[in-house]
Amino acid sequence: MRATLMYGAGDVRIEDVPDSVIKHPTDALVRVTASCICGSDLWPYGSMKPEDGPARMGHEFIGIVEEVGSEVTTVKRGDLAVAPFAISDNTCEFCREGLHTSCAHPQANFWDAEAEEGGQAEAIRVPLADGTLVKLPVAPDSALIPSLLTLSDVFGTGYHSAAAGGVNERTRVTVIGDGAVGLLAVLSARRLGAEQIILMGRHQARTDLGREFGATEVVSARGEEGIEAVRELTGGHGTHVVLEAVGNMPAYEQAVGIVRPGGVISRVGVPQYEEAPIGFGSLFRHNLRLVGGPAPVRAYIEELMPDILNGTIEPGKVFDATTNLDGVPAGYQDMADRKSLKVLVKP
Repeated sequence: MRATLMYGAGDVRIEDVPDSVIKHPTDALVRVTASCICGSDLWPYGSMKPEDGPARMGHEFIGIVEEVGSEVTTVKRGDLAVAPFAISDNTCEFCREGLHTSCAHPQANFWDAEAEEGGQAEAIRVPLADGTLVKLPVAPDSALIPSLLTLSDVFGTGYHSAAAGGVNERTRVTVIGDGAVGLLAVLSARRLGAEQIILMGRHQARTDLGREFGATEVVSARGEEGIEAVRELTGGHGTHVVLEAVGNMPAYEQAVGIVRPGGVISRVGVPQYEEAPIGFGSLFRHNLRLVGGPAPVRAYIEELMPDILNGTIEPGKVFDATTNLDGVPAGYQDMADRKSLKVLVKP
C-alpha cells in the first residue's frame, strides 16, 4: 500500500510500504477515505533531522472498517469510523475521567509514535479499536466528511482549550493563533457562550473565517503592541481566558501579557520549549492559572458530533485545499508557506 513518510526537514515522500494487517484480537484494519495534514506536522517538517527518519505521518483520519480482530465488538466490516489522534481503550480509570490521552492500557499511544502506521496512507491498523474508533452515521462521500474529520483532532483540540479554560457566557476570551486549531477554538468559545472573543492573527483569509466562527475583534499586531491592543479592547484589564494555539515561546509570553488577574491561560499548541515564565512576576503575582495539554478528543466526539450532523456548525471550513496522496508533499509545503490553512487528503 502507499503511505506518507517524512525523511527529514522539508523531505516528505509517498512510498510503497507493507500492507497494514491485524496483529492483535483488539485491532481493526481500516481503509482510509479521508485524512489531512496537521499544523503540528509542520514542526518536524521544519526541523526534523535525517537520522530521525523516515517517519510515517498522519494522525487524523476517517475510514471504512475492512477487518476486525476477534475481540472487537463496537465496529464491524463496512462501518465508517473516525479515529482520534490518540489510541485509547476508553475503559481505564483515566479514560473514564475523560483523559484519554493518558490511557493506562499498554497499547495506548499517539499515532505519531506508532512507527509502522500513519493516517496519511491508504490503510491503517487501529489498535484498541473498540475504544479508539467511533462509528459515523453518514456515507463515505457525505458532504459532512470534512467537518466530521475535524473531530479527530483540530475541533476537539480547540474545544479542549476552551473547556479546560472554563469559557462560559461570563468570560472574555483571546485566541492566539489563526491556524485551524485557533479558528476552531474561536468556534468553541462561541459555542460555550463567550460574547467577546478576540482573535490574534494576521492572515486576512483566516481571520475572516475566524469572524464567521464568532470572533468579535481581530488583532493583527504581535508582541507588546499586540498585548496593548488587547488590553485597550478590554478596559485595560485583559481577558479572563487566553487560548494559546501556537506553541512557541512568543505566543506564551503574549498570553501572559494579555490574561487578566485571576485568569486562565489554556495551551493546546504543542510547546516547542520546556522552560517558560511561571514565577512571581508572571503567573504567581496575579493568581493566574496555566491549563491545557494534549486534547483528549475522544472524550468530546459524542458531544460535538450532533451539531455537525444537524448543520449547526461547520468546522470543516478550515479545509481550504484538497489533494490525493500524490499531492501530500506539496500540501506540506503549501501549509508551511501559509498558502493553505489545512489540506484535506483523499487517498
